Amino acid sequence: MRATILTFCFMIASAALGLAQEGTTVADGDTTIYQAVEEMPRFPACEKLDTTIEVKNQCAQQALLAFMYQNIIYPQEARENGNEGTVVASFVVEKDGGMSNFDVLRDIGGGCGVEVLRVLEGLQSLGVKWVPGRKDGMAVRTRFTLPIKFKLEELPPYTVAGRDTVYTEFEKPLAFKGGDEALEAYLNERLKYPEGWEDSCRVGRIDVQVLVRPSGEARILDMTDYNNLGFDFWYEAIDAATSTYGKWEPATYEGRAVTAAYDLRLPFIPQAAGCQQQVKAYEKANALGEEGARLFNEGDKEGGLAKMSEAITLFAGDAGLLLMRGQAYLDLKRFPEACADLSRAREISLVDWYDGVLPVICR
Repeated sequence: MRATILTFCFMIASAALGLAQEGTTVADGDTTIYQAVEEMPRFPACEKLDTTIEVKNQCAQQALLAFMYQNIIYPQEARENGNEGTVVASFVVEKDGGMSNFDVLRDIGGGCGVEVLRVLEGLQSLGVKWVPGRKDGMAVRTRFTLPIKFKLEELPPYTVAGRDTVYTEFEKPLAFKGGDEALEAYLNERLKYPEGWEDSCRVGRIDVQVLVRPSGEARILDMTDYNNLGFDFWYEAIDAATSTYGKWEPATYEGRAVTAAYDLRLPFIPQAAGCQQQVKAYEKANALGEEGARLFNEGDKEGGLAKMSEAITLFAGDAGLLLMRGQAYLDLKRFPEACADLSRAREISLVDWYDGVLPVICR
């Protein structure tokens, strides 16, 4: 049996949300909570857009979906028991945009309702301030109702990339002929530092995901430039990766050769004498970063962060190091620092891995 995944959807339209007619209220002490108002509360991810309220609402719904999707985990008990269906949760968006009065109006069991509340309360712990609901032009306390559909699906053994079916499960994985040492030796010989750039002292790495078809053809599936090296370096990385044509033992699934992907890490190290100080800084920074990650994962959070920060000070502008420290800050809920590191890393390397969470932590 292959693994299962969670798919869920949001139905934000008022009919899907089951909102009462405008003006229906619920007493909460001396304060009125509105069930529906002229302008419903809005997740605060798209307020900088210079556009209509309707477009902001649509954008906010998508951002909310992205945040929930990245954080909800299908409970193990629900998976084992086959619990599927729609959990309906609700909460109050206060006049100041805060969240309160969390509740599950309908549950499907297996811990699904609790999981939805966990993620929603996580938003509150982030200090997220919603755009409050408005009635007669005034901010009012408004109940927001959110249905989330849980559905178990069996993961296929592949993904689709363009016209290729790329397998992620194998009987025998994709392998370079001669093994990893032969691959490393081949790339060391084949990968060239771009002509004319030696004196620039540019140093860094490009990660390339190469797709290998059963025929032996190799093409580029994805590429990440962590140091903003530029086009000439991209060309050399692509040339080295695609030159591995015919040098792979294909992956197999159910007794047949299939298309699969392999991740290559391609370093660009200048050999010019005047660049050796820069090279040493790069290598020391990466060693410090690895040590910082080890310390952080072993429980020495502050010690690990100190090593990561030392690495970034030594070799600024490395997206890999910024992503490492940004994730550490995120784990510690130090959101301003996480926002700065992850946003900077995105600018350098164009990675979109954190796009769902950036609108939440960057306020």
